[in-house]
Amino acid sequence: MAESGQRVDKWLFFARVAKSRSLAQKLVQSGAVRVNRDKINSAARVVRPGDTLTLSLKSGIRILTIRDPGVRRGPASEAAGLFEDITPPAPKPEDVPAEPETGYQPSDRPPTKRERRQLDRLRGDG
Repeated sequence: MAESGQRVDKWLFFARVAKSRSLAQKLVQSGAVRVNRDKINSAARVVRPGDTLTLSLKSGIRILTIRDPGVRRGPASEAAGLFEDITPPAPKPEDVPAEPETGYQPSDRPPTKRERRQLDRLRGDG
């Protein structure tokens, strides 16, 4: 590629982070993308090899270092070569402290008369 940089939305599309270029633009404009720790809101921002992207996605936070600008949206194996994923591993379940059991399970329905009485007894109201 003749130029050394590429628009961030185009790169996100080529790297298969976003399903479409318009979704990549929306992701950037929503403030979910940082380039070298700087929050960006313009999809026209140019990124170059060596830049670090921090992405706040529904599945979690991903930290990617750009290796190459993309030429096309190719297969996943080609897209994987465009970046290096340096996201720290998620903590193991045994490392996270367990929340205490309260015995209360919130639901979409209002409590029954029996459950209401149990809650009143638990609170000391009845």
